[in-house]
Amino acid sequence: MIDRIEHIWGTRTPFAQGERWPVRVDLKLADGLTEDDVDRWVQSACVLCSNGCGTDIAVKDGRMVGVRGRPMDIVNHGRLGPKGLFGSWQGMTSPDRLTRPLIRVDGELVETDWDTAMTRIVERSQNLLHEKGPLTHGFYSSGQLFLEEYYALGIIGKAGLGTPHMDGNTRLCTATAAASMKESFGSDGQPGSYADIDECDAIFLFGHNMAETQTVLWTRVLDRLAGPNPPRVVCVDPRLTEVARRADVHLPVRPGTNLALMNGLIRELLTNGWIDEDYITAHTVGFDELKTTVEPWTPEVVAETCGVDADDVRAAARIFAHSPRVLSTVLQGFYQASDATASACQVNNLHLLTGRIGRPGAGILQMNGQPTAQNAREAGADGDLPGFRNWENPEHVSQLAELWGVHVDRIPHWSPPTHAMQIFRYAEQGSIEFLWVQATNPAVSMPQSERIRRILAKPELFLVVQDLYLTETAMLADVVLPAAGWGEKEGTFTNVNRTVHLSEKAVEPPGEARSDLDIFLDYARRMDFRRDDGAPLLDWIGPEDGFRAWQECTRGRLCDYTGLSYDKLRGGSGVPWPCNDEHPDGTVRLYGDGVFPTDLDRAETYGHDLLTGATIGPVTYKAMRVDGRAILKAAAYNPPHESPSADFPLQYSTGRTAYHFHTRTKTGRTRQLQRAAPSAWVELSRTDAAERGIHEGDLVRVTSARGEIVVPARVGDVREGCVFAPFHYGYWEEGRSGPGGHPTAANELTMTEWDPVSKQPLFKVAAVQVHKVADGVAPAPAPTTTASRPSSSVPATVGGPEGEAQESLRPVEPPQIATGEES
Repeated sequence: MIDRIEHIWGTRTPFAQGERWPVRVDLKLADGLTEDDVDRWVQSACVLCSNGCGTDIAVKDGRMVGVRGRPMDIVNHGRLGPKGLFGSWQGMTSPDRLTRPLIRVDGELVETDWDTAMTRIVERSQNLLHEKGPLTHGFYSSGQLFLEEYYALGIIGKAGLGTPHMDGNTRLCTATAAASMKESFGSDGQPGSYADIDECDAIFLFGHNMAETQTVLWTRVLDRLAGPNPPRVVCVDPRLTEVARRADVHLPVRPGTNLALMNGLIRELLTNGWIDEDYITAHTVGFDELKTTVEPWTPEVVAETCGVDADDVRAAARIFAHSPRVLSTVLQGFYQASDATASACQVNNLHLLTGRIGRPGAGILQMNGQPTAQNAREAGADGDLPGFRNWENPEHVSQLAELWGVHVDRIPHWSPPTHAMQIFRYAEQGSIEFLWVQATNPAVSMPQSERIRRILAKPELFLVVQDLYLTETAMLADVVLPAAGWGEKEGTFTNVNRTVHLSEKAVEPPGEARSDLDIFLDYARRMDFRRDDGAPLLDWIGPEDGFRAWQECTRGRLCDYTGLSYDKLRGGSGVPWPCNDEHPDGTVRLYGDGVFPTDLDRAETYGHDLLTGATIGPVTYKAMRVDGRAILKAAAYNPPHESPSADFPLQYSTGRTAYHFHTRTKTGRTRQLQRAAPSAWVELSRTDAAERGIHEGDLVRVTSARGEIVVPARVGDVREGCVFAPFHYGYWEEGRSGPGGHPTAANELTMTEWDPVSKQPLFKVAAVQVHKVADGVAPAPAPTTTASRPSSSVPATVGGPEGEAQESLRPVEPPQIATGEES
């Protein structure tokens, strides 16, 4: 037994380069239970980060009573992180689960039956369609549904209603991952594999605090670092994270300057001749423009702009160049900042310039922030066309029309899909009058959250919220639908490195809660959506019907699922797509043959100008003669949208802690996780705190041009001039200093600006001021085990007996995964 709140990553199991990661099975059961007490174990995978760890759910007397890692799974080899061990199942058994639909009557939400709730939704939907058309409808979903549910939602929106106004909170966390891969490689879909950690000579983490956002993946890195021939580590992050502490080179860039750094790293490769000219000639286009763009970015210019040491820039470039196999991972530090897509594309360029892609240990993971974000993008719930199809390609639209049995003009393709920021703008302006939100909490998670709450509360907006709990967003709804969650329904989902898992139904949902798929199918039936031949648009009975329909949608596409089935996924490990006749056991890595899906008839996009976001279009794209080669996209650096000023002299960014997921709808209901990080805080450097007379735990007011929060201060290892806040917490924190509490939601301060290509909001770039409000009565509620550790001595974060979990080094053969080159 080990305290997994205190020891987040568990016990080390060192292994050498080229060896398989040993198996360690992590187990947590309800108090007093042993494995012998469990009635049955049900196969699933964890949904509390984007790692997608294989999991078994413990069931006793019809209730979830614990979890254990699946030893045969290729993703986690039996391990689970704190959120998976404690939050996955305990969050689902919370007594405040929604069990009946709610409707608003005389300003109050009251319980009702399903027929009454759905009748209200359908009547409003039909009236708006008849009176004003489909552009009155918007859908805002999640990165936490199942594949089959996303696909149903995509068909309803595109072929049922005909609205382009569909997106999800994946826009906030993973849109840039998709955009950068489309721009560089012609399609979404990760080139690399988690197994590249086992093989690489160096790991570069660009804006990716893996230690807290994907704890099991970081465990894999730690075990490599503890073994023979450990990889070199380079970390790009303004904070002194656990990743930065283990790095050979830490580049603590100023927020908003990522592109300047990336242009400088590429220039170092070019200047020193550390590139593969044969690979560049055979497999890429755009080299000359890239070379011209990066030429001004000497290490000294990068140092001045980014606030890093010029020699560290040289050292990082040297490690990349001299390490035969390099794995790069990228996440929110790049995705939620200025020049997001351009910066992420430069990571792709580093690998393309050196030919380090598609080989064991040589790959790229443009990471996701959520467990099923990949499925949202694949299935079109984010507005894209399903199966990685191109909305500008008439043949791709025709394929979907034929597949769905509708006229091609019913599918909106006259302009790009409407991204989330624009959906809320249309709701604000009044053109969207019907907004359906599923499994997400935009009242807390969206930027400039006070504005979002005003929009959601508009009397003219008919708001439907489908969730597990009465969240801050659900409290504003006209209709609230109780959904079944993880372990209470069946379906599949795909993680960051394209691995598809089956999640079986373990228990019945509480009360009258229904699966998201059942809710969507009910809506489609009541709306009487039909194919052109008169048959129902969605004639599915259950999730496996949806999976089979999805297989046909993917046939011949990069994300080909035709070789998969529930039976193939049942009982063993996950399988990475494409899985088809050519690759019956799945595909570990993409692009090992140097051929990319950039041909005119295959590409998911024709590309964009990275500076303006303007589309290139099919005519110009055809003239580029890409012909299956990757594209070396280039972009000049521009300063951030908002820089420090006399009124707001500090740079503000938001992020995560290891103990919570998003807005804490599950993890905040888990005793162990909630005690580890119970309420909001902000982090300041020692220097900035001293200048303001702020000490550990003091109550401070943080203000921006958009709002303020009042929270305790953690004085720690943030870069001087920077302020960090976790975004998980709601907008009021009761009892801090009197009646009514204080605003505490980090996104009160962030701005409504976004990257021009990915449309991802810039949560990492804002300007703020911090003032002391009152002396502290206790240390800040921030953990001491993570990047939020204090500079002074405070009580350590521990879980105690409730935080203990069992680890077993079982004599199980590690999961096998191909290490040869993959196409």
